Amino acid sequence: MTTLSRSRKMQRSLVYNKLATWAFYTLGALVLLLIFWLLFSILSKGLPGLSLEFLTKIPEDMDAGGGIGPVLFNSFYILFLSLVISIPIGLGAGIYMAEYAPENNFTEVLRICVESLSSVPSIVFGMLGLAIFAEYFQIGLTILGGAVSLAFLNLPMLARVTEEAVRAVPTDVKNASYALGMTKFQCIRTVVLPMALQGIITGICLVAGRAFGESAVILLTAGLSTSGEMWDFNLFSPGETLAVHLWYVQSEAIVEDAAQIADRSAAVLVVVVLLINLLFRIPLWINNRKLKR
Repeated sequence: MTTLSRSRKMQRSLVYNKLATWAFYTLGALVLLLIFWLLFSILSKGLPGLSLEFLTKIPEDMDAGGGIGPVLFNSFYILFLSLVISIPIGLGAGIYMAEYAPENNFTEVLRICVESLSSVPSIVFGMLGLAIFAEYFQIGLTILGGAVSLAFLNLPMLARVTEEAVRAVPTDVKNASYALGMTKFQCIRTVVLPMALQGIITGICLVAGRAFGESAVILLTAGLSTSGEMWDFNLFSPGETLAVHLWYVQSEAIVEDAAQIADRSAAVLVVVVLLINLLFRIPLWINNRKLKR
């Protein structure tokens, strides 16, 4: 290859590199613009009409001026219960798959099954919860049924994210901890989990946001109504959430201010999901500061 041909090839490579760089920057900017446009469209319609009365008032079936108090409480309550169930089991399953499970055909089949469950439509988990709680146990549509069904929905993703985060920890770091005399459990607790925390927290953020905005599972397992009380901790009460209420108001409500209620409910839903992600990021910032020291 002559010097001239090598020079031309180098020039073409530099041109392709610049084109690819600009293409990726353009795609990133378009994605950000799309996200900001969606947020602006939703928040600009709903935020101006928000008030404390709207957030704490009982929904109205016939008259205008209803609020979202009970459904907003049910959303947080069911989310909390589902995370209490799914996080310990999901983290434990992920750690087992990454650190304890033997590398054989059974483990590979189990991993494929978990990945397949992660892509199952949420309405399937809703039908499963309906069959278990409403038909088999005969307890009807309840907060308990909605929370457990959401936990079923979140478990596969939590387990896979945790497994991948734990596997991403360098082997040399773990071998160094073993060389210092640590047991396997001590290594996982003091070395592996802090280093894998960022990936685990990301997975928890994903499932928490998905659970808070889920409607199909809640519609089939917790129902389309509330007990009528603002703070109802009874696990066997009906548990309509904000996402289900938003769907109902937008599609079937007959109150005259249904459009305004839908816009405000959508804005609250988006703001809460953003706050959930921010709240779960706080441990990451604290952990990163500790690691930098």
